[in-house]
Order: sequence, then structure tokens, then C-alpha cells
Amino acid sequence: MPGYDDARTASRALATEAVHAGRDDLARQGLHAPPIDLSTTYPSYDSRGEAARIDAFATTGAEPDGPPVYGRLGNPTVGRFETALAKLEGTEAAVAFASGMAALSAVLLVRSSMGLRHVVAVRPLYGCSDHLLTAGLLGSEVTWTDPAGIADALRPDTGLVMVESPANPTLAEVDLRAVAHACGSVPLLADNTFATPVLQRPAEHGARLVLHSATKYLGGHGDVMAGVVACDEEFAGRLRQIRFATGGVLHPLAGYLLLRGLSTLPVRVRAASATAAELARRLAADPRVARVHYPRIGGAMIAFEIHGDPHEVIAGVRLITPAVSLGSVDTLIQHPASISHRIVDADDRRDAGVSDRLLRMSVGLEDVEDLWADLDGALERPVRGAGQCRQAAPPRGATSHNAPAAAGAQ
Repeated sequence: MPGYDDARTASRALATEAVHAGRDDLARQGLHAPPIDLSTTYPSYDSRGEAARIDAFATTGAEPDGPPVYGRLGNPTVGRFETALAKLEGTEAAVAFASGMAALSAVLLVRSSMGLRHVVAVRPLYGCSDHLLTAGLLGSEVTWTDPAGIADALRPDTGLVMVESPANPTLAEVDLRAVAHACGSVPLLADNTFATPVLQRPAEHGARLVLHSATKYLGGHGDVMAGVVACDEEFAGRLRQIRFATGGVLHPLAGYLLLRGLSTLPVRVRAASATAAELARRLAADPRVARVHYPRIGGAMIAFEIHGDPHEVIAGVRLITPAVSLGSVDTLIQHPASISHRIVDADDRRDAGVSDRLLRMSVGLEDVEDLWADLDGALERPVRGAGQCRQAAPPRGATSHNAPAAAGAQ
């Protein structure tokens, strides 16, 4: 029946796509699990054909037709993950890299190669993203502004507007549709690492580029490092050319693990989010906690400021792992001012709401009562030690909340 299969595929829900996208051809090949192609190079007796395919790639960055050529041009296993992630984000394509920072670097290099070196960005961002822009390591120049100032900050050489929502580590949120409108013809890059396509799809709100540190929720088990940009095919072609030239490719085994991680992404994110919402509620009612930040869209991330010494809380956890990163099946906690955002100037950190008493927690899949018992014991350490300190003034633009239903700093 013509068009019937296409119609069924087009109407699939996100949870279904998470399981099947990138795998639709397996049954026809007599396979169930996706194969891992570890080849770095591929044999071909048609050198004229290969020359034509490489010429086509050099011109447009389009994925070569026919058999693979070389690992830096692309890999079938990685390609499955890219196909699946594009489906989940609702974009034409996705391009994977060896890390989230490699992915962001590729975006900046694409725009710089077009003479568009200026970036408008909204703080807070992940600390290394902030540093990459501020230090101008790739020749870029950045103007920091709040969402309301984006339109006024644009220049003829502005190549990119960058936001992160919910933001790392304060969980501040921006109105992506309003920001995209303010960008005009300048591409909006939205870092969707914290939300994942389970909670929001920035492309539906006008973002041309959607960035993920795939190391986090997309992998979901703390055992793979990767980055990916979901975008239209035109931009994807340019990203592939940068990836080929700079070598920031994703290993096929990582691509396999990411594709496997996507299959449980909706289940993991929703389960962890339910636990996080309950923990945020309890923290907001706890007199040892000065302020709780939890996004309006939900999620598995919590940021909270305590009256006492946050370093004592880090030292006091036993079930929760004190470690950088996030999005794993186990719960992690860290002190951003000491680790993830240490590289950001201290005044800039504080202006962005990253106080010295802020803790960031990535909630995993453990039982909520076990997690709360561990947090409760760790929060006792600052109280037993130096005693409760006076509550700091709220950071600029932040809001205190007593219940997660109203939570999130705008």
C-alpha cells in the first residue's frame, strides 16, 4: 500500500522513536542488535568513483553515497546514532563529535570560516563553553548579554547566538521562541544537554542548532564521551567538513553505546525527573537550605544553595557520588565554583548566579528515600561544624522557591 509505511513512521511517538530510530533497516538484514563497524578504512576497486564521491563531499559536506571511504568521512555505526538523534530533536540531520566541546568548536569554526566571528551569548553556560568564548581560543569575539539585550547586541559580523536552557549550573531558563525571534537571521544555538528532547525540542521553537554533550543523558551510563549537533542538512554538511579536517570524530563503539542509550532515554529522564522533583520539594522546605533552583519544565537536575559550608556536604555524601558530570543512572553532586565553573572569572560566575554556596545535583535512578537519607546526613555536617551562616542575597535575576512546581530562575 503506497505511503502506508511512511505514514506510520511519521506518526511515531518520541518513546517509540527512541527505541527504533536508526534501526529501521535491521530486520530486513536479519539483524536485531545494531552492528559495530570498527573499520578505519574501506576497500574499493573503483578509484574513479571514490574520487567523485570525495569531490562531492568537499563541495557540500554531504555524506558520500555508496560504501564508506574513511573513518574521518563517516562511520555506519555513528551514522545510526546521528539519524536517531535527529529524529528525536526533529531536525534534518545531526553530526556527532568526540566530545561536546569538540561539537561546539566545530560550530564556531564553521561560522568563523564565513567571516562571522562575533558571538552573542547569555550566561550562565557550561564553564568550558564560557571559557572557549571568553578566551577567544578559536578567534571568536563574544558579547555577553541577557535575553532582552540580544537584538541590540547583534552586529553585521555576528555569526551565532548561544543560550543554554535550563542553564548549567543554575537551571535558569529562557524563552527559546522569544530568543529565536530576537536573533533575526543569525542562527540560534541552544544547548539542550540538561533538558534532552524528552523535555523540550529547541528546533520547534526556532533554534537552528541544538547542541548536546552526549556524554550526559544521551549516553546515560557514565561510560561514553561524545558531543552532537542537531541541525538542518546545509549546516550539517559544513560541520562534517570541519570534522573531517580537524579529526574530532566519534569512535564507533561510542556511537553504538549512544544509540543504545537513546533507547531508554525517555524512561530514564522521566523516572529521574520524578525523583528530582520530590527531592527539590524536600530541600525547599529544609531550614538548612537557603534556596532551591528547579526548572519549570522539570528534569533530573537540581541546584541548591545552603546556609553552611558546601564543601562539607560534598565530603559527607556516601550513596551519592561526589563527581563532575551528570546524566548518569547514579546520582552525582558537585560544587560548580570549585569544578565545572572554576575556569570562569569569579565575578562573572557570581553575576550569573553561580554563588560559592551553590551545589549541583544530577539525580539518578536510585530510590528517593535512600537519596534523601544520604542528603539529610550530608546536610548535617555544616550544621554540626561551623554552624549556620547568614543567607546570601539572591543572585541577579534568581528566584527563591518553596516548591518545585514554581521553581526555576528565569
